[in-house]
Amino acid sequence: MLEELFHIYYARIYAVLAEWKPPVYDNTRGIVLVTASTRRNSPNSLDSKIHHNNLLNNILAKIEGNNAKVDDAIMLDKDGYVSETNATNIFIVKKGRVSTPHADYCLPGITRATIMDLVVKEDLILEERRISLSEVHTADEMWTSGTMGELSPVVKVDGRRIGDGEIGPVTKRLQDAYKNLTQQSGVPIPTYLAN
Repeated sequence: MLEELFHIYYARIYAVLAEWKPPVYDNTRGIVLVTASTRRNSPNSLDSKIHHNNLLNNILAKIEGNNAKVDDAIMLDKDGYVSETNATNIFIVKKGRVSTPHADYCLPGITRATIMDLVVKEDLILEERRISLSEVHTADEMWTSGTMGELSPVVKVDGRRIGDGEIGPVTKRLQDAYKNLTQQSGVPIPTYLAN
């Protein structure tokens, strides 16, 4: 009897199948964000540099975004600086300088790394640093990046327009550069991520 139960218990197979989804974000008109009260997990307790199945905080932030009827929710780190959205990385533009948060509290993904490389190739200034929420609210331009949305312009955060509320010239320029790159070669995996 015990042997039968052992075989039944260990004979279960679970499969996770990827589901095709239409584009998640509107990259032609832009997306709207809200700041979540749920904080991003600290790297002291959960490494943000790996994909894992422990993203409850991100799910809670997404629920906040859904309740606010917006596309995504910005998550802050333990000190109140911008980390990422519940599902994507964040970039802002102020006076021609492109800034993105340090990858301490966000996933340093392939799309993020590719866009950072494109920023440099487009002869723009790139800063990886702490970003305050007030800098987001007063940014000239903003976008998020991720596998599902690629480079998604942000037109409003917390009810405040970003820039003039339209897709900005730097964002458009990088969208075009990203599209050209992926059409020519796919998304290359940066060597420092492949190791």
